Amino acid sequence: MEDLIKENCIDNNCTPRLLLHSCCGPCSTYCIQTLSEYFKVTVFYYNPNITDAAEYEKRKAEEKRLIAEYNSQADEGKHIDILEAPYDPESFLAMAKGIEDAPEGGERCMACYALRLGKTAEAAYKCGFDYFTTTLTISPLKSAAKLNKAGETAEEHVLTEHPESHLKFLHSDFKKKDGYKSSILLSNKFICFHSVK
Repeated sequence: MEDLIKENCIDNNCTPRLLLHSCCGPCSTYCIQTLSEYFKVTVFYYNPNITDAAEYEKRKAEEKRLIAEYNSQADEGKHIDILEAPYDPESFLAMAKGIEDAPEGGERCMACYALRLGKTAEAAYKCGFDYFTTTLTISPLKSAAKLNKAGETAEEHVLTEHPESHLKFLHSDFKKKDGYKSSILLSNKFICFHSVK
């Protein structure tokens, strides 16, 4: 990720647009802070794996609140936008049919990564983004290698369908360099900031 940023952002003195798939507000904190130094970031909230509608809305509302708090403290040029996908648990349930009992990190997880990153890539292409990536690699319970492979596949699919596209998947492992620990600290900061308002 750092090499790609250096080659395409720092050396070229540009600010490319990046669509960041986010699983939740707390996981997006460190990712947003890191990426907004080099990209114009828009968070893409698409999580059909949350099949309880009330829980889904609660998490989406928290993501939006966190972004609003972040923007209230960020320089204007580093404000974060959000793009909300329609709530679509039927896609997840159809994808998971027959593999419901697969172990954590197994076939069902890989299919879920493919579903979410495929949808992110499609949205990134349609909205004219330069890059897309996901917050999911910040989790110590998820394989960055598997997620990056799913991102590569999603990029390849878009480029096959739309040869004129220059969309790229940004490889990441946000848990490195204490990223997960930083996300916890940042989450606590935004929670405390919210509680005293």
